[in-house]
Amino acid sequence: MPLVDVPDPQIILTVRSNSMPTHAGEVAFPGGKRDPGDKDLLMTALRESEEEVGLSPDYVDVLGQLSPLASRYGMKVTPFVGIVRPDVELQAEPGEIDTIFQVPLQFFLDEIPELSSPIDVFGRQFRIPSYYYEDKRIWGLTAFMILDLINHVYDAGIEFEVK
Repeated sequence: MPLVDVPDPQIILTVRSNSMPTHAGEVAFPGGKRDPGDKDLLMTALRESEEEVGLSPDYVDVLGQLSPLASRYGMKVTPFVGIVRPDVELQAEPGEIDTIFQVPLQFFLDEIPELSSPIDVFGRQFRIPSYYYEDKRIWGLTAFMILDLINHVYDAGIEFEVK
């Protein structure tokens, strides 16, 4: 979860290429699967961010890890939060990423997400959050991660699990 270190912090997001086998055309954070050569999940996150959007680890100050989440395909996703220098120049890997864009963190604090009807996810009931920023829908696991961040950092209190 890269956050650009500017007075109004910006979250870096991507639109995945339509040629991707999963999540084609969806908004996501840079990231991907662990390679056998990765010593840990942080190394995976940094390597994948560099491969997908050209974000060199030299430009990232890692703040920490958020709670792991399960994707709808049953994959465990472990988000890391990092502060990115504002002078970073990003370049999309065309085979994986269609677009790189930034959203002010404040947008997620000001907007109330649209929540779906409850759905069953691995035996628990959740409402899937969606945000609409410009012409992009930010939803699902990406929105869950953003909500986890703002609930922890800003005590936003946005509930998406049905009790």
